[in-house]
Amino acid sequence: MPAESARSMTPMEKARASPVATTLETPRGKIEFATLGDGPAVLALHGAMGGWDQSLLLARSLGAPGFRYVAVSRPGYLGTALSAGRTPEAQADLYAALLDALGIRRAAVAAVSGGGPSALAFALRHPDRCWAVVMISAASARIDVPVPFAWQVMKLVARFPALVARMRERMGRDPDATARRSIPDPALRARTLADPEAAPLLAALQASSLDRMRERIAGTENDIATTRRDLGLPLDRIAAPLLAVHGTADRMVPFEMSRALAARLPGAELLAIEGGEHVALFTHLAEVRARAGRFLRAHAPAAP
Repeated sequence: MPAESARSMTPMEKARASPVATTLETPRGKIEFATLGDGPAVLALHGAMGGWDQSLLLARSLGAPGFRYVAVSRPGYLGTALSAGRTPEAQADLYAALLDALGIRRAAVAAVSGGGPSALAFALRHPDRCWAVVMISAASARIDVPVPFAWQVMKLVARFPALVARMRERMGRDPDATARRSIPDPALRARTLADPEAAPLLAALQASSLDRMRERIAGTENDIATTRRDLGLPLDRIAAPLLAVHGTADRMVPFEMSRALAARLPGAELLAIEGGEHVALFTHLAEVRARAGRFLRAHAPAAP
């Protein structure tokens, strides 16, 4: 066996190694997805500048074994056209159509950031098919925080491949500078970048946003528009068990959203990451993994 084949993968290679994505035609439109693992199904939904690759990173970050993660590109991202679902409700119906095509009767849904509205819509529109909801730094109401100026810069950069390549090179050369915008606290940033599991997952997430950037713009703009207006979701009617995980210092999606959501739903759980930013999933990976794993195992349907 060649030495290259015999050696074990590095943490970064493991974080970026992915099943091959495929596109499936459903009555609601085409949707791109990949699957990972076996067991009760969990839909994994990415946030802004995402795609199935980032949904898969969400699944790997949760890390709970014994589940079949279905990692999708939400409408407007990579291989899923925006026309397949502009609203949270339309996206929820698209997920249900994908589950039908895969022969999956019930699924939990795990969402991060801008994936939150469609996760909640799935729980509301398909209550008999949703056995649990996990919201991680996820939007559940109107966001009044101004859109960062960096978003306008990213839209401009996406038009010029040479600039994207330069950004990618700089990112690989100076991980600390790359992480500084998301993790301003020096001690927390150093701890995260030294973590053998969290660091490669965070780096893979950041690098993925620069891969096929132009194919992530339409979905991000749609998410921004969606979360800057009242969602109009009757959240009190959510029947599935719900876990909300949120950093108390989140500057992108305010922590108060998750606290209010958990308070509205009897039996809902809230994991407040004290001082955590929008990337609390990575800065507090072990804590989030442990809580989410317990939650999913507690509510997973019994094997037929």
